[in-house]
Amino acid sequence: MAGAETRAGMLGLEVCRGRVVPEWIDVNGHMNVAYYVLAFDLGVDALWARFGITEAHIRENLSSTFAVEAHVMYLQELHEDDPYVVTAQIIAFDDKRIHQFQRMYHAKEGFLAATAEWMNLHVDLTTRRVAPWPEHILAGIGRIAHEQRDWPPPDALGRRMTIAKPLFAAGGA
Repeated sequence: MAGAETRAGMLGLEVCRGRVVPEWIDVNGHMNVAYYVLAFDLGVDALWARFGITEAHIRENLSSTFAVEAHVMYLQELHEDDPYVVTAQIIAFDDKRIHQFQRMYHAKEGFLAATAEWMNLHVDLTTRRVAPWPEHILAGIGRIAHEQRDWPPPDALGRRMTIAKPLFAAGGA
């Protein structure tokens, strides 16, 4: 799994760092769920930039990505002023889609705070339809995926929400 550990057991390719700001704290005294998603989205933007999907690319080529599915797991609280690191792992891609998995760690203490699994589509912004990746973007994705080829899939990949013994279940399941 060479290269998968960024520092002290943090798995994945480091894509961004940040700090929990006061505006992100909710009434429970910890980082609000919406801001975990924001921090992960900043990580998506940073990974995309490595592929070549920058603001300039989007303006000049009228192509971008749309998130079509995401699954976030909140594992341990982050608090005001906590430093965090977001890492990314490419799970799969094809000529129009990319499936990636992110991890958010407390940057000092090293614990895993949250994960996010994403499916994104490449979109032609003139037609608002799914379209093949431009060749240079596909090459950028392929380059990073190749660097990660020996990394094992994340344990939480594709995790399904369920209650083992529910008092009620929709559809009588």
